[in-house]
Amino acid sequence: MTAIEPYQYTLRQPVSCCGVGLHAGRTVNLTIKPAPANSGIRFIRSDLDKNRTVQAHMKQVVDTRLATTLGNGTTTVATTEHLLAALRGSGIDNADIELDSYEVPIMDGSAGPFMHLLSKSGRRRQRALRKVLRITRPIVFAEGEKSIRIEPYEGFKVTGRIDFGDDLIGDQMYSIEVTQEGFRKEIARARTFGFVEQVESLWANGLALGGTLDSVIAIHWDRRSILNEDGLRFDDEFVRHKVLDLIGDLALLGNPVLGHVIADRSGHRMHLGLMQAIAESPDCWEYVQFKKNGGSVFKQVVVQTKSAGDRINQLLVPSLEPSAAVRPSCAA
Repeated sequence: MTAIEPYQYTLRQPVSCCGVGLHAGRTVNLTIKPAPANSGIRFIRSDLDKNRTVQAHMKQVVDTRLATTLGNGTTTVATTEHLLAALRGSGIDNADIELDSYEVPIMDGSAGPFMHLLSKSGRRRQRALRKVLRITRPIVFAEGEKSIRIEPYEGFKVTGRIDFGDDLIGDQMYSIEVTQEGFRKEIARARTFGFVEQVESLWANGLALGGTLDSVIAIHWDRRSILNEDGLRFDDEFVRHKVLDLIGDLALLGNPVLGHVIADRSGHRMHLGLMQAIAESPDCWEYVQFKKNGGSVFKQVVVQTKSAGDRINQLLVPSLEPSAAVRPSCAA
């Protein structure tokens, strides 16, 4: 069983970095700051009037093509998943992220640089107690041959599978008990990847202008090698990065999760589908509120009502629900 800290955490001090956005190729200045308890993760566009804010929550997802984009009216923030994964992997509950562009910088294509940044700040424990979303019955979301499910589990575990049917990637599976140490060592440095012809097509359409061999694993046309001279960081770096993306996207639930997520050839769209399925299945989960006297999370006070599910249900984005997908439900 994974130990879960009962108190919320934020940063000790602000930390900053500078990079380029993956698609526009523009320079982005980003600062992560401490934030009050119960405020969650907030993106603040400092380049816009009145520093417009977008909450990092599933209700704010406006696009899942290529990356996860959040929006609030005309204010958007793209490519959020790597930074959100780093925050979740570092045990940070509350933070304000200021950036002067609509894209989070891609850095080296992984969560590693953000983890390094957060380690320089350190964490500060807050007085507020955490609320944890505990899965009590399996929930499944499927679309064609792709599927993603979450099952009851005494901790947070992620299992991912990909199958590209080529010589280089092939069929890969990876499973990890997500802890701060495990995330840092086994997941954070796994980079995003793409086929060379796909990158060229994106360039031709004015996208991926910030994509270089310093930020993307470029898979050769022959599907047997990569163009990056330094090679892979892990033999199965491709599936590990998919797990990284999943952890970052599920941070949009707003609370730590107790459950085992099993993803078979899923992506950002499927991750959102699972979160919507959770919101639509209030009989399959419950909130666990910690007590001040600590102890195991499984001996804490449970706060679970259908009205809690209804409140999450109001946060859904109907326009993004896949019409051809299997409707979510509690599974046997």
